[in-house]
Amino acid sequence: MKIVLPGGTGQVGSILERALTAAGHQVVVLSRRPAHPRQVLWDGRTMGPWAEEIDGSDVVVNLAGRSVSCRYTPVHLREMMDSRVDSARVVGEAIATAARPPRVWLQMSTATIYAHRFDAPNDERDGIIGGSEPGVPDYWSYSVDIAKAWEREQERARTPHTRKVALRSAMVMSPDRGGVLDVLLGLVRLGLGGPVAGGAQYVSWIHDRDFVRAVTFLMDREDIAGPVNLASPAPLPQRALMRALRAARGVPFGLPATGWMAGIGAFVLRSDTELLLKSRRVVPGRLLEAGFAFDHPHWPEAADDLVQRVVLSRSRAGRSGPRGAADRTGVPHGDRAG
Repeated sequence: MKIVLPGGTGQVGSILERALTAAGHQVVVLSRRPAHPRQVLWDGRTMGPWAEEIDGSDVVVNLAGRSVSCRYTPVHLREMMDSRVDSARVVGEAIATAARPPRVWLQMSTATIYAHRFDAPNDERDGIIGGSEPGVPDYWSYSVDIAKAWEREQERARTPHTRKVALRSAMVMSPDRGGVLDVLLGLVRLGLGGPVAGGAQYVSWIHDRDFVRAVTFLMDREDIAGPVNLASPAPLPQRALMRALRAARGVPFGLPATGWMAGIGAFVLRSDTELLLKSRRVVPGRLLEAGFAFDHPHWPEAADDLVQRVVLSRSRAGRSGPRGAADRTGVPHGDRAG
C-alpha cells in the first residue's frame, strides 16, 4: 500500500514510518523540512504539489501538530491549536479534491480530550469529555478545546469516499530518545522517579508496537469510523507506573514530589504540569469490542520489554559511535510538528 504520513517526522511518525516501511509499504512523509527522498515538502496550511502524493494513495495518517512537550504559554497553546486545525483542514481539502482519494484517513487526536477523573475509566461510548471539571487549572480546558477542534475539522471535511477515524491516543511508550519513556527513565536514573502529588492520578499509555498494530488494524477494518481510543486496557496510577518502571530499570527508590515541586521540574524540562497531574483514565472500548488483542496490555510487563530494548539499543549505539546511535535508536529527525 501507499501510505502518506503528514507530519510524520516526530516520535510517533518515526515509529510508524519504520514499522510500515519494514512491512513493505510505500511510505511518504510530508514535512516542513524534508531530509530524504521519502519526505515531501509541505507547510501544513496550504495546498501545494504535496497533494499529488495523497491522490492515488491508499491510506493517510495525519500526525501533524506542534509538540505538546513545552511550556503552555498563550503563544504555544495557539501554535498547538493552529497547527492541528490547519493541517487537518488542508489534508481534508487534498482528499476532497483527489481524483483517486484514499480509502481511509486516520487523524491523530488525543486522550487528553477526556475529563480529569479518578472514579471510572473513559471509553468512547460513556467517557466524559473534559473542559468543565471543578478544581483544575482553567487553562487545562484549552487542551480539551484543541482536541475537540482537531476532531471537528476532520468531521467537517467532505470526503464521501474516504472513511475517517480519529485516533484518541494515549502516551506512546517507545525506546526512542526524546520520547515520554526516555524522559521518565531520566527521572528514574536521577532518583526522582517517585509519585508526583501523591501519584493517584491515572496514566494512560500504549506500547509502541501495540500502537502500530492498532493503527494497521484500523486501516483494514472498514466497519470502524469516528473516534477510537488508542490506549492499553490497563491504565494505572502514576505511583504504580513509576514503581514498575523503577523495578524494570533496577532502581529501588524514587523521591516523591509535591505539586509545586512538579511545577519546578516541568519548568526545568520546558514542559507543563498538566502532563504530570491530569488523571487520564482512558480505555480502548472500541478496539476491544472489535476483537483487537493487545500484545502488551499491562504496564509491568511492557516496562520490562521497553527497558530491555532501551538497554540493547544504547549498547549497540555505544559500539557504533554517535552517528550510529542516532540511526539505531530512531531519534526523530526534522520537524516535530511536521
